[in-house]
Amino acid sequence: MARLAQTPGLTDVQRSILETVREFADREIIPHAQRLEHADEYPTDILDGMREMGLFGLTIAEEYGGLGESLLTYALVVEELSRGWMSISGIVNTHFIVAYLISQYGSAEQRSRLLPRMATGEVRGAFSMSEPECGSDVAAIRSRAVRDGDTFVIDGQKMWLTNGAYSSVVATLVRTETGADSVYGNMSTFLLEKEPGFGETAPGLTIPGRIDKMGYKGVETTEMVLDGVTVPASAVLGGPDQVGRGFYQMMDGIEVGRVNVAARACGISIRAFELAVAYAQQRRTFGQPIVKHQAVAFTLAEMGTKIEAAHALMVNAARLKDAGQRNDVEAGMAKLLASEYCAEVVQAAFRIHGGYGYSKEYEIERLMREAPFLLIGEGTSEIQKTIISRGLLREYRL
Repeated sequence: MARLAQTPGLTDVQRSILETVREFADREIIPHAQRLEHADEYPTDILDGMREMGLFGLTIAEEYGGLGESLLTYALVVEELSRGWMSISGIVNTHFIVAYLISQYGSAEQRSRLLPRMATGEVRGAFSMSEPECGSDVAAIRSRAVRDGDTFVIDGQKMWLTNGAYSSVVATLVRTETGADSVYGNMSTFLLEKEPGFGETAPGLTIPGRIDKMGYKGVETTEMVLDGVTVPASAVLGGPDQVGRGFYQMMDGIEVGRVNVAARACGISIRAFELAVAYAQQRRTFGQPIVKHQAVAFTLAEMGTKIEAAHALMVNAARLKDAGQRNDVEAGMAKLLASEYCAEVVQAAFRIHGGYGYSKEYEIERLMREAPFLLIGEGTSEIQKTIISRGLLREYRL
């Protein structure tokens, strides 16, 4: 079957991986997503299948037991998983960001101890920046770590942790007063290790429970309360010498996370298009399938064009990162366009379904609740515009 969002220049290995994931999504995710999402049930069986395929180690280097694939490969895999169910891609996203941060910035000990178990999915990662009173305004972070000899004592409250309960390691950004001139130089990233589950999962570290959400169900989103959590200085990402580097490390992780969000948006958009095309060919009004009506046909044309544009930007941002080039502007553009277009494409598919789209029996109802999350996840559209405009002004300064 012809598909939107084809990607030229892929290797045989990349094409094989994507075909395997696409078949897995068709067989193991799409048939079960509605039931699991409506029940807000954790998709254990699906994740077991992903572990068997090695997806948790997709980008982890082969020396640590991973597949050593690129950001582009990962983004295209996320697109396929999100076409099946966005929550599945959310589970691997934060895991991927943490694995990326450890690979890029971790000490030799952190890499050798954590990455092999992350590659198998035995250890899963979560990523924590936001707090109850700050999201995009990272400078407003209040949680702090105070040095006490060879240890740090951490207190505070974090918010919106995907994988907050089922993770075993949480990359957590907190304040550490280093005397730097900039507030951003007074932040550090800690790798907080804990037991999976709810309640007190490490001394002083509590995961209170799930946050009930409009969509993005199945995967748990949680708070994290830190009350006198004591960790060795070696828990700083990269080791004690990297105190004060946390903000810059996390921003690098966010860039790859924005490519992920763009890929998720593309996957949801493709699924919404598939549902709209199928429904428009089956539903008849005024004596013919509604796809024969010009208004519906034109809507499908606009949907397809938006998907292609978003996919192209996402692929470009991923390839730039893989080439070792700065991609903050391109990742922001991809995230901005893909998330906004996703909301528009899903709503267009919803309109094509008419009254049936409002029924929970139809898959488009779920997509209508999932798409809005992408408008705010990994930075709102307004934040992306700020990043893009600043980057462009760097290049076009008089």
